[in-house]
Amino acid sequence: MFTGLIEAIGEVAEMKPTPSGFRLRLTTGIAGEIAAGDSIAVNGVCLTAVSADASDIHADISPETARVTALGSLRRGALVNLERPLRADSRLGGHFVQGHVDAAATIEEIRRDGDSFWLTVRYPAVLAPYLVRKGSIAVNGISLTVAGLD
Repeated sequence: MFTGLIEAIGEVAEMKPTPSGFRLRLTTGIAGEIAAGDSIAVNGVCLTAVSADASDIHADISPETARVTALGSLRRGALVNLERPLRADSRLGGHFVQGHVDAAATIEEIRRDGDSFWLTVRYPAVLAPYLVRKGSIAVNGISLTVAGLD
């Protein structure tokens, strides 16, 4: 379980095809706090660390995860949002975010409004029944509130 409050940025150091998908290597300042078997949200997608050291986290991306998310198209040098899972004894900010992605969407517009931003997101029609005004949604792992639907 995650909150959608991004705690670090990672850089894709390597995206290597494997017989069962991809092996992702991320360089990040929080790598030293991650151990093999730990969950980590990468752009909102819950992945399991295969290994980690002081600077890098290694995780596998399955073919299904590559199909329903944008993780399969990551390239070396790309920046990703990272969040460690919510601890049971932590204060909750943001929203509950499971890290189980329903679909990939397209950001069509980003508009500045003072210190805030309005995002226009095009999503698959099949998700329409699950989206409500003032409900929560995660985009690239970032917890957002739905301001309106069209």
